Amino acid sequence: LFIETPEIGGGLFIQHGFATMIAARSIGENCWINQQVTIGHTGNGCPVIGNNVMVTCGAKVLGDITVGDGAIIGANAVVVKDVEPGTVMGGVPAKVIRKREI
Repeated sequence: LFIETPEIGGGLFIQHGFATMIAARSIGENCWINQQVTIGHTGNGCPVIGNNVMVTCGAKVLGDITVGDGAIIGANAVVVKDVEPGTVMGGVPAKVIRKREI
C-alpha cells in the first residue's frame, strides 16, 4: 500500500490495501478504496477524488481529472476523464453505466 496524498478527508476506508497505489491531489470524506487500485498521474497531474466515492478492485483513475461526489468506479475500470457526481463508471476505457441520485 502506497499513499502520497496531501489532503485526505475523514473516514477513508481501504479494504485489502494489497498492491494499491494512491497519488491524488486530494481525497474527500468517507471514500472506499479496494485492492489493486491505482490512483495517479499521467504526467499532467493527479486526480481529485470527491466525497463518498467508491473505487473498486483493480480500477485505475489516472490524470488531472475530478471524480465527483458519490461516484462508483467499477472493478478494473480505467478512468481518464472527469466523472460527474453520482455516476457509476465501468469498462476500459471507462464509460457511464448509470447515474444515481445522491
